[in-house]
Amino acid sequence: MTNVHERIETLVTTNDIVLFMKGTPMFPQCGFSSTAVAILERLGVEFEGVDVLADPEIRQGVKEYSDWPTVPQLYVKGEFVGGSDIMMEMYQAGELTAMIEEAGIARSAA
Repeated sequence: MTNVHERIETLVTTNDIVLFMKGTPMFPQCGFSSTAVAILERLGVEFEGVDVLADPEIRQGVKEYSDWPTVPQLYVKGEFVGGSDIMMEMYQAGELTAMIEEAGIARSAA
């Protein structure tokens, strides 16, 4: 495992929810990242946002780590979930809410 993969592993295993994204949760830098943040905010969960634009090693490394070619990428309890399209489909079907509840992750009143 490379150093960058170890950094990613640490991020996804020490935080319940991690979103690798372009920009920050307060200032997303692309529409897909903005959509992903909006979904997580609607779910009322705290999450760690990782700005891949600020770290080219992470930007490339996360694609290799997940074997998924695009960003954003969502991890819940260390498990890769997918990008914003998958997040939207799962959210609309209630699957993302169920996943978060089954993982025992606290939600604020939304």
